[in-house]
Amino acid sequence: MKEYLKKHRLGIVFGILCGLLFGFYVYLIEFPIEGAVYVLLLWSIFGAIFLGADFFLYKKKMKKLEIEEQKILVSYNRNWPEYSDEIEHIYQNMIRKLQDEKMQMVSNQDAWQSDITDYYTLWVHQVKTPISAMKLMLLNMESGSQRRELEAELFQMEQYVEMALPYIRLQSDTNDLVIQFYELDRIVKKAVKKFSKVFIGKKISLDLKEINLKVLTDDKWLSFVIEQILSNALKYTKEGKIQIYTMDEKLIIEDTGIGIAPEDLPRVCENGYTGYNGRLDRKSSGLGLYLCKQTMEKLGHTFEIKSKVGIGTSVILGLERKKKVV
Repeated sequence: MKEYLKKHRLGIVFGILCGLLFGFYVYLIEFPIEGAVYVLLLWSIFGAIFLGADFFLYKKKMKKLEIEEQKILVSYNRNWPEYSDEIEHIYQNMIRKLQDEKMQMVSNQDAWQSDITDYYTLWVHQVKTPISAMKLMLLNMESGSQRRELEAELFQMEQYVEMALPYIRLQSDTNDLVIQFYELDRIVKKAVKKFSKVFIGKKISLDLKEINLKVLTDDKWLSFVIEQILSNALKYTKEGKIQIYTMDEKLIIEDTGIGIAPEDLPRVCENGYTGYNGRLDRKSSGLGLYLCKQTMEKLGHTFEIKSKVGIGTSVILGLERKKKVV
């Protein structure tokens, strides 16, 4: 109502002034009061009827515009109310041009995203061939410190390659999730087995508690998260152990590593943020924990990190489903 009165304030003021002028004119010519009151009463009734009808049409039009406002963000639509004046017509034409431009930009962005995804998918598959070849070459090398170092570097290369596709897929609208119940024990043991040589090479002990839990998730994406956490734990743990256990519907991975500085802890899951530890390790990309958190949110799970410098870090994966899958 307030906006309607504001929009039609000139017409309302004009109507009131006309009534006042009529009253003043009646006073000057000494017209009978009863007749003047009757005319003013009719004036007021017809004015109220006109304003009421106009206000009803105004509200109807506003409601339709509000519906179209919601649609315009997600779809191409031109089912707008008829314009009432030339100014409104100009605004509608401006919106049409902006919407056309937006749809063109969205189309270009989708095409670019598709090309990028296809390129990185092809790149990942192609780069796996030389990695496999290098693995075979290392098998023919004599055992020794040089071979172990090369195996460790090659393993790190594989980890970085495997990080590329999840990063691209998380940025796109594609959804390749297969949500069903999985044995968490199987997923964890598969991830641990992958890092077995790193555990042995760094002389880090593993304390894997019994896990009897079925989780509603996607095993491929959850495996990716667990592997990233284990990779980080092994990278920043010089001695001690890594402990894996469950509590309620949470999977907890604890290490006795260098820990995370308090000022870095709130930001370690930001895209590209490396923090103090990342500055010490020049190879750190700042993507691992970011991808972990984004993946857990996509799965409808929770992700939490607790850490103390010099004591270690605990990563808590809340596997209870808090929301629908994205």
